[in-house]
Amino acid sequence: MKIISTNLGKPTPFIWNGKEETTGIFKKPTGKPIFLTKNDVINDHISNRLNHAGYYKACYIFSAEQYPYWQELYPDLDWSWGMFGENLTVADFDEREVYLGDIYKVGEALVQVSQYREPCYKLGYKFGTPQVIKQFIAHGFGGTYLSILEEGEVNVGDSFTLVERAKNSLTVAELFELVFSKDKNQELLKIAATSTAIPKKKRVWLTSLIQ
Repeated sequence: MKIISTNLGKPTPFIWNGKEETTGIFKKPTGKPIFLTKNDVINDHISNRLNHAGYYKACYIFSAEQYPYWQELYPDLDWSWGMFGENLTVADFDEREVYLGDIYKVGEALVQVSQYREPCYKLGYKFGTPQVIKQFIAHGFGGTYLSILEEGEVNVGDSFTLVERAKNSLTVAELFELVFSKDKNQELLKIAATSTAIPKKKRVWLTSLIQ
């Protein structure tokens, strides 16, 4: 896993249901190092801190290998790294091999794989259709948020070095599928519900789904 782009967003106004809102989803490659803090990425615009940023959503990463799939579906969009609102576009990031709670060293930072990404209407606005939200969920590769255990600078070319593999965990892909599937895998639910890598509120919700 290696960083191929560091991306930041500026406040971008848009009209939704007749009201003006602001979003930071329009991220662009910086060509520079970025600094990961325990609550967010320095100089990255966060328009809604109730649902974005914070300890369990400090940094969002997305796999470069998923781009061709989406570029084929939406060839007319203006494509660049950061298209999905990710702070870090990462090569060789296979969500079927990365586990919830895994700890990595990348650049100066120490990070932990945290909760799944829930696509919202702003992704639909950016892609020009709300259909992309259902497509995003169905595709099953939503990237992941990171918690920052040790703050620090990261840059293009920095590799993710596994420091500690989470025990009795599930992969990022399994977590994403588990959250959005109608028929919940009960064994995976029990595992996810006890993971301290995701916030207590989400663990309580997962626990409520155990039969």
